[in-house]
Amino acid sequence: MNVFTRVATSAIALAATALAANAQDIKVGVLLPYSGTYASLGGEIEAGFMLGLEVFGAEGMTFEIVKEDTEAKPPVGLAKTRKLVMQDKVDVIMGVVSSGVMGAVRDMIDGSKVPLIVTTAGNDDATGENCSAYVTRLAFSNRQINRPMGAWMAEQGIKKVYTLAPDYAAGHQMIAAFTEGFQSGGGEVVGGAFSAFQKTQDFGTYLAEAKESGADAIYAFYAGGEAISFVKQYDSFGLSDTLPLYGMGLLTSPLYVAAQGDAALGTIVGLNYVPTIDNAENKAFVGAYTEAYGKGPSEFSVYGYDAAKALVNAVEGGATDRESLAVALAKADFQGPRGETRIDPATNNIIQPIYVFETVAGEDGALTQKVLAELPVEQDPPNGCTLSQ
Repeated sequence: MNVFTRVATSAIALAATALAANAQDIKVGVLLPYSGTYASLGGEIEAGFMLGLEVFGAEGMTFEIVKEDTEAKPPVGLAKTRKLVMQDKVDVIMGVVSSGVMGAVRDMIDGSKVPLIVTTAGNDDATGENCSAYVTRLAFSNRQINRPMGAWMAEQGIKKVYTLAPDYAAGHQMIAAFTEGFQSGGGEVVGGAFSAFQKTQDFGTYLAEAKESGADAIYAFYAGGEAISFVKQYDSFGLSDTLPLYGMGLLTSPLYVAAQGDAALGTIVGLNYVPTIDNAENKAFVGAYTEAYGKGPSEFSVYGYDAAKALVNAVEGGATDRESLAVALAKADFQGPRGETRIDPATNNIIQPIYVFETVAGEDGALTQKVLAELPVEQDPPNGCTLSQ
């Protein structure tokens, strides 16, 4: 019996108990991409979330799940958010992968006062100048990952970098943050480009420009199917010996590194989670996830898992409706698979460590992640946010 069946069965079995205790069921909108470039990411987040509800849920606590597919398209994401809020009348929404979708749904979330737990979209403005008391981030901000990675690369003696990313909100924010960190350490960005989002299949022109730029390394952000294509094409150009590849951690996510194969070897990236983190909470999570799904987790899995923990903690603390859930979620504070995981009350943004890791071959020959450094806990400045808690 898979984890989805177990959660559903548990909810049914506990329904009578919940009603007898006069407990209110929580209706959860799951707003994720189930089709398109980021479909695999949405599936991983949902898997982690459902596992978290099973692991952390208590007797008398039931969750009704309503799923909607954003297709990683802002207009679609907005339409599905309206449905969840106005038609389905959910108490809370979990999800959003695309930064573009995050930008599109922000005003609907804030105006309707339905709390949103963000489980990937790193749109800086969502916890910056466009912050909302009803938006709580349980994944990362684009600035939070990339700025310290830029500073770390400069510390390693890398002088010149060529940058690449898709041409949409996340791509621009991530490269801007990396550039800030890299330049603050004395590095120079000697060139870069933004490829057409969800449309670029041939990265040859960009790789050729990078080769001729005089850079010491490439720094890139791609995710999903684009990451697989980019890394494989980078390898086919034979650049690894002369122009090493660095990037934001989604570039070589454990979710699809097997599809990249040996092309991913030696790539060094920064992210807030890798399955090889050595702490008790992560070992328990990896074990439970592997048992439930027959494979190891990715960072997307842990974003869903931690979202479930934050939600369960909020309900255990007495939150029963939209307003009380929003307040409780903004106070999330726990030790999780990533380590210290808490919410900054000034922005509703997550505070967490950042890990630098390299894709290597394990003892069994399978690709794995070698942690090279744990960077200090990263807390974004308010960036224009004026939340009062």
